[in-house]
Amino acid sequence: MDNIIFKRRSIRRFESRPVEADKIERILKAGMQAPSAHNLQPWEFLVLTEQEKRDAVSKMSPWSGMVANAPVTIIVVGHQQNEDMKKYLPQDLGACTENILLQIAYEGLGGCWMGFYPDKDRVNSVREYFNMPEDRIPFSVIALGYSPDENRFIDRSDMSRVHYNRW
Repeated sequence: MDNIIFKRRSIRRFESRPVEADKIERILKAGMQAPSAHNLQPWEFLVLTEQEKRDAVSKMSPWSGMVANAPVTIIVVGHQQNEDMKKYLPQDLGACTENILLQIAYEGLGGCWMGFYPDKDRVNSVREYFNMPEDRIPFSVIALGYSPDENRFIDRSDMSRVHYNRW
């Protein structure tokens, strides 16, 4: 299977070498290509390359320890000007995050998505540490970098979960 969807997997170990700026830019642009309700594109991104900042985020969740060792971390941040569309924010930001993960794999890198939203403690810890406005919602944290782990295909399909025309 040569499709990038089948190569993407969660990577939690990273080499210390930096990620090239052009790759980071393509990864962010891929996130911005995600579909969103009424095409409102309710996302912003906080890119962390400084060790001190990554160390802080690595302690904000029981599952974010790998952030300290990833050369780059992207925090997908949501905002919604239109109150009627706020209910679609999780879908919009989820699609954005998945696009980022697919581009990470396409670039030959490894990445791992950590959900911070809707956990209020995690959301507030990121918001406070980075002095974000109250209307910004830290949704996901994505650690990324070069990985010593081989990106091999793992077949997770289970066709018994597929139903046609009736349950």
